[in-house]
Amino acid sequence: MKITLLTHQRELDRKTNTGALALACCGALVERVVWERRNPDPALVEAVERGEAALVYPIDSDHDAQLEDFNRVILIDATWQEARKIYNHSPYLKAAPKFAISTETASSYRLRRNQPEGGLCTAECVMAILHRIGKRKAATRLGAAFESFNISPGTQPTKTN
Repeated sequence: MKITLLTHQRELDRKTNTGALALACCGALVERVVWERRNPDPALVEAVERGEAALVYPIDSDHDAQLEDFNRVILIDATWQEARKIYNHSPYLKAAPKFAISTETASSYRLRRNQPEGGLCTAECVMAILHRIGKRKAATRLGAAFESFNISPGTQPTKTN
C-alpha cells in the first residue's frame, strides 16, 4: 500500500510540516504530490476513478471504506483550513471513498495552533495507517522521529529507503 500526501504548496517550506518527517522516515511507503487546483495529478485522479484510492478525511457521514481494500491512501498534508480548501476545490477527492482515523488518545502535536479536538497531524495519521497495515517498524521509526521533531521543529531525520 502507498500513502500519498497531497500537500498544499505552503507546507513545503514550513518547519512545522510533519509530512516531510513521514517522507524522510518511511521510504517507499510514503510519497508526496503537491496539490494543484487546476491541474490535479492525473495518476491520483485515475486511482480514485478506478476505485484504487481512498481519502482519509474527517466528515460527518458513515465511513464505509475499509483501508485494507485500497492500494493507495490519500492524506491531505496541510493546515486544517487549507485541507478544507483542497477538499472543497477537488471534485475527485469528494468522489473518493472516505474513512476516518480514530484514536483513543489526543494528538501530541503541539507546534501549531487551532488543532481541532480529535484531529491528528500528518505524521500521526501516517503512523496510525502504518500500524493498521502491519508496518510496525516504519511506524515506530516515524514515532521516534516525531517525538524529537515535536520538541525541536525542523529537525529532519536522514531519508530511508
